[in-house]
Amino acid sequence: MRKLLPASLALALAGPGAARADASAEIGALRQEIEAMRAAYEARLHSLEQRLNAAEAAAAGAATAPTTASAAASPAAATAPAAPWGTAPAGAVADAPATPPPTAPAGSGIAAFNPALSLILSGLYTRSSKDPDDYAITGFPRGEDAEIGPGTRGLSLAESELALSASIDPWLRGAINIALHPDDSVSVEEGYIQTTSLGAGFALKAGRFFSNVGYLNPQHSHTWDFVDNPLAYQAMLGTQYGDDGVQLSWLAPTEQYLELGAELGRGRGFPGGDDSRNGAGMVALTAHTGGDVGDSHSWRAGLSMLRTRSDDQALEGLQGPDGADAPSAFRGHTRVWVADAVWKWAPGGNATRTSFKLQGEYLHSTRSGDLTFDPEGLDSRDDYRAEQSGWYVQGVYQFLPGWRVGLRTERLDAGSPDYGLNASNYADSGYEPHKNSLMLDYSPSEFSRLRLQFARDSAREDATDHQIFLQYQTSLGAHGAHGY
Repeated sequence: MRKLLPASLALALAGPGAARADASAEIGALRQEIEAMRAAYEARLHSLEQRLNAAEAAAAGAATAPTTASAAASPAAATAPAAPWGTAPAGAVADAPATPPPTAPAGSGIAAFNPALSLILSGLYTRSSKDPDDYAITGFPRGEDAEIGPGTRGLSLAESELALSASIDPWLRGAINIALHPDDSVSVEEGYIQTTSLGAGFALKAGRFFSNVGYLNPQHSHTWDFVDNPLAYQAMLGTQYGDDGVQLSWLAPTEQYLELGAELGRGRGFPGGDDSRNGAGMVALTAHTGGDVGDSHSWRAGLSMLRTRSDDQALEGLQGPDGADAPSAFRGHTRVWVADAVWKWAPGGNATRTSFKLQGEYLHSTRSGDLTFDPEGLDSRDDYRAEQSGWYVQGVYQFLPGWRVGLRTERLDAGSPDYGLNASNYADSGYEPHKNSLMLDYSPSEFSRLRLQFARDSAREDATDHQIFLQYQTSLGAHGAHGY
């Protein structure tokens, strides 16, 4: 009993101290847990803020993209159902064909490191009454790299396109388009980086890209309403002009769509000549405007100038008095003006059932410098100047969902070139190449299309070519909406 009493007293005295110790430990643990939760919350909040900033920057970049449409798109167009592949409701202007859909911003998970991937797979059957290997456009010389004519006879895998794009960071995005040609060769059509957050309506692109001159030039071939590009594009731009350089565009903050652009490039393609130089071989200026007229009509018009330089550029297609090819080399400058206009109609802005598109372009080319006749032999050089022009007008009518019919007519004027002292070495027939095309296509969905096209091609003097094309196109993977 004597021993039990002291033990009880000791336990009673120690109880409050133990309770205080347990309370202190619990308070410390709670504080640690609160601090951990605060740190985790702040980290999560910081991550969300970064994702929000990146998303806002990407949205701002999309709004200032060089080929974005009018900010004045009608509400009816904005809420209309998606149109068949390759079309857009009246008043609605989508991303350019060269601009794949925006991807998740950097820092939003593992998927942010996976670029958007798409494949345009296209096949073609071509029947022509004249040998396509002998194709030429009378009176219009071309560079060795210019692509003209209907292509290969018979069945072929037409030009297909592999595209990848992704956001790089909150300030840049990147894209590349790889062309797979029927002859099993591969080339880079476009490969560039583009700013997304310059602000004030500005956007800068650097790399390889299709020039923004005209209406058709910036568009990839799978977005064309016909199998081939018009003769004027083939004769004066080598079918489609692309270059390595930089492009600056500005989208005005106005209700009416207004976009201005300037480009500097290497000048690697026809009508330029890809010669080694430190300075720019190409300069381009573009201006486009447009808008809506009510809920059912929209329009766009533009004026562009492309100027290139050539140094001893080998030319094909010039004929001597005997009708044979006259070997030639050009040194000087080429200036091409392009005026374009497009008008679209769709009832209430909904193009899913019925729509009509009318478009036309006029191209005027001036080449000035000197021309060398027979560089490997006679080597006769003298002044040279040529003014040439061409135009096309086409209309495409959608009469049922997925079904369209189109008609295109076009003509070129070779002018009267001044060959100087070499005039006797070249022929001047005064012939005006022309062509008419009729097409019918059906799109079962926005991801596939079948097209039948007939053409009466009189690009060659005294050699009318009757052409039949049967084409299929499919879109696999992520693919952005097409341009206006």
